[in-house]
Amino acid sequence: MATQGNTNLSKGIPQIKDAFVIIIKTEWNAHLVDKLEEGCINVLLQNNVKYRSISVPGAVEIPYAIKTYAESTQQSADAFITLGTVIRGGTPHFEYVCNMVTDGILSLNLCLKIPIIFGVLTVNSEEEVIERTGGIHGHKGEEAAITAIKMIALTRSLK
Repeated sequence: MATQGNTNLSKGIPQIKDAFVIIIKTEWNAHLVDKLEEGCINVLLQNNVKYRSISVPGAVEIPYAIKTYAESTQQSADAFITLGTVIRGGTPHFEYVCNMVTDGILSLNLCLKIPIIFGVLTVNSEEEVIERTGGIHGHKGEEAAITAIKMIALTRSLK
C-alpha cells in the first residue's frame, strides 16, 4: 500500500525535447480515470511533452491498444502511459482482470523498445482511488507522467 511522502519522484525531472506520449485510458470508472488523466496531462504540458489520449472500454483492453498502436503507422511514441481503475468486487473477477492487465503490460514492456508506465490503480474501494488522485496518497496520474518523462530520458541516454 502506498504511504504518504514515500517518494522523491518529483525531484529532478529531466528536460526532454520532442517527446510524444500515448495515454491509454479506460472508459470504465471514467469519473475516476478522468482525474488520473487530468493530473497526467498537467505534468506532461508543464514539461512540454506532447501527448495523445486513446480510450478503451476496460483495463483488459489496454495491452491490445498498446500493441496495436505500436505496430501502426501512427506517429511513433516515446512512451505509453496506462490509466485505469480496477475496484475489488465480491467475485474473483477482480483478480482475473488485475492479472491480465499486469501480465499484458509487463509482456509488452519487455518486448517493445519504449517504456510502458503502469498507472492502473488496483484498489479495494472508490475511496482508495480518491486518496490516490490528489488525496493523502498523492496523485498517481501525475506520478505516471513524471515516470514516463524519466524513462524517456533514460531510454534516450542508453541509445
